[in-house]
Amino acid sequence: QVQLVESGGGSVQAGGSLTLSCAVSGHTVSSYAMGWFRQAPKKEREFVASMNWNGQKTYYTDSVKGRFTIARVPAKNTVYLQMNGLKPEDTAVYYCTGNYLGDGDSWYEGGWISWGQGTQVTVSS
Repeated sequence: QVQLVESGGGSVQAGGSLTLSCAVSGHTVSSYAMGWFRQAPKKEREFVASMNWNGQKTYYTDSVKGRFTIARVPAKNTVYLQMNGLKPEDTAVYYCTGNYLGDGDSWYEGGWISWGQGTQVTVSS
């Protein structure tokens, strides 16, 4: 059974950067579509970014395009979300998710199987 553990969250001022990590165990990340979702207080969980299982396709929600980058390092079995130009509206708990041999193109929670426990990102103005 695959396990996903996020880290790298924290507090930053607007305009700053953070890099979230998602360590994958129990399976190789190279066989998994991987994604990031986020949930702000009193809001539903929303799609942020994803990549398909072979890493050749990436997807981003419009609000983070040009600011966030999803990437993976197979040697570390880890997926990253590099976040630049952070805004207060990026404040949320960020969740890592994965699907074995998935296309990575689902923007809905129900399209993903495995989830991490989340890491808090707080952006102050």
